[in-house]
Amino acid sequence: MLIAENANPEWVSVPLVGWSLASAIRKQLDVHVVTQIRCKDAIERAGWVHDLDFTAIDSEKIAAKLWKVGCFLRGGKGVAWTIATAQAAFANYYFEHLVWKQFQNRLRDGEFDIVHRIIPLTPTSPSLLAARLAKIGVPYVLGPWNGGLPWPKEFRREQHAEREWLSHVRGLYKMMPAYQSTRKNATAIIVGSEATKQQINRKYWDKLIYMPENGIDPKRFSHCFPRKSSLPIKVLFLGRLVPYKGADMLIEALIPFLRKRQVELTIAGDGPSKRELEQFVEVKQIGGVSFLGWVNHADVSKLFANHHVFGFPSIREFGGGVLLEAMAMGCVPVTVKYGGVGELCTNDTGFAVPLGTRESIVQALINVFEKLVNNPQQLESLSRNGKQRISESFTWDRKADQVIEVYNWLLGRRDKPIFDFGNGLQMEVSSSTY
Repeated sequence: MLIAENANPEWVSVPLVGWSLASAIRKQLDVHVVTQIRCKDAIERAGWVHDLDFTAIDSEKIAAKLWKVGCFLRGGKGVAWTIATAQAAFANYYFEHLVWKQFQNRLRDGEFDIVHRIIPLTPTSPSLLAARLAKIGVPYVLGPWNGGLPWPKEFRREQHAEREWLSHVRGLYKMMPAYQSTRKNATAIIVGSEATKQQINRKYWDKLIYMPENGIDPKRFSHCFPRKSSLPIKVLFLGRLVPYKGADMLIEALIPFLRKRQVELTIAGDGPSKRELEQFVEVKQIGGVSFLGWVNHADVSKLFANHHVFGFPSIREFGGGVLLEAMAMGCVPVTVKYGGVGELCTNDTGFAVPLGTRESIVQALINVFEKLVNNPQQLESLSRNGKQRISESFTWDRKADQVIEVYNWLLGRRDKPIFDFGNGLQMEVSSSTY
């Protein structure tokens, strides 16, 4: 049984992760996916049959009310994500209660060898199912978990602009019901980042498997045009236009290269900072900058295919799936070494500058682009290495292979797997099985 409360093939971010991973596992195993009623229509449009391939649980009686409360407290869309996460965690209690109510007899009868909760991704959402499954002897996998990346102290202004006041007391989630029993009774926990690993008590580390949660669909992210390693270097920023995503730092760092026509910059995305960024470009009279506005996810691959570099100096990214999409299309990432993007970008696939003050990041970006404009040919090998890294470890089918290895470990069919993602982050081997 795969539990993906918010799996949806027509959405992006976490819902797309849940859908993509569940679909990939389903290609290889006999699985039944359990999700929430809001995803039912989209999944049926994808060709799945309700009650046969998946079950949609109607928890809207509680979930809809909590969503309205969360929207009120957030004070707007696209901000205060910590509040949204907290609201979803409380809604998930009711969702899991209904899952147990509907499936407990089938679970007790041994119909399912393993239960794997893919979504929620956040480690702040405890599970009522962990203790119940432990009592009946059904292995329970959680994850990939990711989240809780601390706000850099150098960017408090950006934190307040995002209305992330709740993040100051985020640690209170450890007082939520079932917090301890979730970790105690889970059979294995997949963690998607080093930051998430550090949030888990060391006594549970023998249960951990390191596996970044994002992947790509090679059908959508594969075709690349032959890139000429010459000037001007075409740079793309893609993301929400909010302070912490760093589009302003990228523009500032590129000013001298834009004025010399050594680079061209495309800004794709929308958000509250868009007009401010446009005015900055106008006032500074900077040429070579284009603002595309919002871009549909279906068109993202075309953007990457037409740019050499993906400039993404975000100072707080969890999963960094957009970085994988860029590399899959041969677009070389330039980012900040912090959080998910910092772990996905390696020295032979791109550039990850050190986290620091705004001024130090801008200077580090200037240094990177000085190297690139002086030797644009190096982009060719970085591009090839990035595409190879994706094809070897980050397609959804490969992610499914990795998850199935975890299942086989829990069922006593192999030793605990260790996955090498080329970034030096691996969980220690344990001979324990559960």
